[in-house]
Amino acid sequence: MNFTHKTYTLQQAKRSIEKYCAYQERCHQEVTKKLREMRMIPQAIDEIIGHLLAHNFLNETRFSQAFARGKFRQKKWGRNRITRELKMRNISAYNIKLALKEIPENEYLDTFDALFNKRLAQLNEETNEQKKRKKIADYLLYRGWESAMIFERLRTLTKN
Repeated sequence: MNFTHKTYTLQQAKRSIEKYCAYQERCHQEVTKKLREMRMIPQAIDEIIGHLLAHNFLNETRFSQAFARGKFRQKKWGRNRITRELKMRNISAYNIKLALKEIPENEYLDTFDALFNKRLAQLNEETNEQKKRKKIADYLLYRGWESAMIFERLRTLTKN
């Protein structure tokens, strides 16, 4: 079997990666991975990343802010999950902090309430209170919501 891989000149690789970055925000890790898949040598990767940074195709702050807004609004992730995912992409603590500021507090609390009530409604068949509470907690913890918020809200269930 003869596998041939497309080879790129430095200019072709730059243009290709510019399009890749222009399509949606990317982090350094994604771009480096893509360049390795294109079989670029380390010196070329460094040069291309320098070019992308200089021409504002690559911006970790912008990436982390867009990531936080998107995951919160689309997937309803909490701050813990967003932070964890950004750390996995080697985003700095400074940029993570800026990214989390993109989520308005009132919207964050409203989304939490909506998710909590949605999950509670789904579990109306569950008669065992402990199981119900555990399922709600697991659901929200998986999505990265703060445990203090979750348990505080679960405490209000017993009072009703």
